[in-house]
Amino acid sequence: MKFGVAIFPTEYAISMTELAPSAEQLGFESLWVAEHSHIPTSRLSPWPGGSELPQYYWHTMDPFVALTAAALASKTIRVATGICLLVERDPIHTAKEVASVDHLSNGRFIFGIGGGWNREEMADHGTAFSTRWKLLRE
Repeated sequence: MKFGVAIFPTEYAISMTELAPSAEQLGFESLWVAEHSHIPTSRLSPWPGGSELPQYYWHTMDPFVALTAAALASKTIRVATGICLLVERDPIHTAKEVASVDHLSNGRFIFGIGGGWNREEMADHGTAFSTRWKLLRE
């Protein structure tokens, strides 16, 4: 069995350059980061994790930048998106980011994708909540 560690990288969380080598030294196989481009101020979508949305959702860093920092500070730990909100992104730009992180990590990148839960965040990107899974499969 393999174990990984997951984090929302923020300015007040442990730095990725400190976390990645520490997790690697402790024997973790992978390091996962979440993605939210933003959290709309007038959000009506319920958070799947409970009543109040934790503060770090508003402050999370770009996953590809954070994972690049982690990859460059480590040697063996795999770096992963958990998840990349692909339906909210430009596919060509995302493909370039994925290829870049994979190259800079020497092939240690895991590309986890998903459709997301925040209707308002998706709408701000021009994605309809009702068609997100169809769009993701495309």
